[in-house]
Amino acid sequence: MSASPTPDSGHDDGPVIASSQSVPELTVKALVLGFLLAVILAGANAYLGLKVGMTVSASIPAAVISMGLFRVFFRGATILENNIVQTIASAGEALAAGVIFTIPALILLGYWDAFEFWPIVAIGTFGGVLGVLFTIPLRRALIVDAALQFPEGVATAEVLKSGHSGGNDAATLAIAAVAGAVIKLCQTGFHLATDLVSGATQAGRSMFGFASNLAPALLAVGYIVGLNIATLVFVGGLISWLFAIPIFSALADPHTVKSIVGDATGYQAAEAIWSAKIRYLGVGAMATGGLWALIALTRPVRDGIAASIRAIRETRSGGAASVPRTERDIPIHVVGFGILALAVPIFLTLLWVIDRGALGISGGLYAGTIAMAGAFSLIAGFVFSSVAGYMTGLVGSSNNPISGITIATLLTFALILAAVLGTSIDFTTHDGRAIIAAGVAILVGAIVACASAIAGDNLHDLKSGHLIGATPWKQEVALMIGTVGGALIIGPVLQLLFSAYGLGSVLPRPDMDPAGALQAPQATLMKSVAEGVFSGGLPWDMVAIGAVIAVAIIIFDKVLEVKKARFRAPVLAVAVGIYLPIGLSVPIFVGGVVAHLASRKLRQSGAGEAILAQAGRRGLLFSAGLITGEALIGIGLAVPFAAFQRTDIMALPVPESAATVVGVAAFFALSVWLYRVATRSGQNV
Repeated sequence: MSASPTPDSGHDDGPVIASSQSVPELTVKALVLGFLLAVILAGANAYLGLKVGMTVSASIPAAVISMGLFRVFFRGATILENNIVQTIASAGEALAAGVIFTIPALILLGYWDAFEFWPIVAIGTFGGVLGVLFTIPLRRALIVDAALQFPEGVATAEVLKSGHSGGNDAATLAIAAVAGAVIKLCQTGFHLATDLVSGATQAGRSMFGFASNLAPALLAVGYIVGLNIATLVFVGGLISWLFAIPIFSALADPHTVKSIVGDATGYQAAEAIWSAKIRYLGVGAMATGGLWALIALTRPVRDGIAASIRAIRETRSGGAASVPRTERDIPIHVVGFGILALAVPIFLTLLWVIDRGALGISGGLYAGTIAMAGAFSLIAGFVFSSVAGYMTGLVGSSNNPISGITIATLLTFALILAAVLGTSIDFTTHDGRAIIAAGVAILVGAIVACASAIAGDNLHDLKSGHLIGATPWKQEVALMIGTVGGALIIGPVLQLLFSAYGLGSVLPRPDMDPAGALQAPQATLMKSVAEGVFSGGLPWDMVAIGAVIAVAIIIFDKVLEVKKARFRAPVLAVAVGIYLPIGLSVPIFVGGVVAHLASRKLRQSGAGEAILAQAGRRGLLFSAGLITGEALIGIGLAVPFAAFQRTDIMALPVPESAATVVGVAAFFALSVWLYRVATRSGQNV
């Protein structure tokens, strides 16, 4: 998700460091700092993803932090060292998305009672490294030859190029982080301000519910993705909450509605209908969107692989010395052997995590199931890593269609697995084996999700490197290091957050408040799909309607493409909005509006492209700071919450009405502050 305005990706004055130059790049200080940032930003993004089901790119914040710290502690750090730091850090952030969208589903299923450290490390590491290896053959075709935007990659390169002003940029990020942290502390810690306002009404039998979250991170997400994507997410929310819920509540049998709603009233009643039925529209839309992405990108991916093979042949015929430093990847034979070698630990990991006794099948069928799961992980991982790499070149790494990719993977493999195991297991007996089978599908989906998440991030980082004159193979090694850093921290962070807040409907302690649980929307979606395939109960009618909605959106987007419209309608953005609670969509939309108004004001004032780019970067950094500050406080509060097994341990006696006023006022003030930061011609915030 790139901030508005984004530097023009078509403008390239040549690399900062020429291919004939040799400057420090993959140094010890860059590796250490990059690893530490990978750990911190992976933890922060894990919190954000569990809260809202979306993650954002960490490349630019990491680049700014790197330049600031190097300027203070290590004089003379090169632009290529800073690039290595952001490469490692962004890999940890990207891996967080792959893990948190899938692994928490094992808790929600009841497959695990707690997050297991070493299995998460293994899945994250092996899946992430696969993502790096799968995209190496595509680098030349997609970055050098193809006219793809790679918006975050271009923006990060611009930040690195303007590194002499990095101190001010770092101050912008730090001030915003403090603001986000203070507001989060008042909302979740002291309960001085509410973080959600909601309301509902009813017309006949039609229920209408509306809510808005007041979290700083959501406002920031909306600013970063811009008005186009923010509007589409909001439209998806309106499809569910303004149309689908009222229509369902009006037309469904009253006894069915009563069985879903129970004693709930108002917004809670509408939310119950959304949770039980309407959100599955998003399942159908996401699956269709993932399939469409695969179909639409078959030819470009095929051409990209063919171009890479031609480049490899040219390299071999000319000798290694003929290849400039800035075009040297990890050798293709090393890539091939690496992929084959990873098949072994992936197989062993699946063997370790999947319990044959719980499945109750023969040894031969068990071995065949594990082998099929490993092979499917490799094949689907390559296909969808290619799709993710190409797609993020178009719309940005923060818009990597991980949800659609994982849903398509999960649904496909779950149906295959159900057909294979159905010969020996009667899933209708509800003896627990359906949960185990669903867990197997989740594990495969997790490997593919990690590979796809890293693939999209990998190519953006390589684009940044291409623009400044980095060495590709050194960045590729750095990406693997960042993957390991992220894999090591995500498990403990997930367990800490789970112990403190709970996930979805699963609460570690009976006295916990369900309203305070992290919703983990993507993981809940994966759990529902996998469980529905094996246990039944998946509302296929809603899934089918969601697929039809997605087809309509795809057709609409193609019409916009033909008309060369500036506004586009990528189906997965709408699908995410359909699936998310409306309370998450509203502040994202507000953030998008703020980004649009700020950009329009600057353009109306006659500001040049340099000022527009500077203001856009400042707004982006301020937004990134809000996310970082809220996430770090959220993780920090998890420690006392888990220790005292209460989420109100720090709460102050404030009337609910007063907390609502403070919460709304703080959100409004923060929106105005963000607007002013993004429209000022100077550097002050």
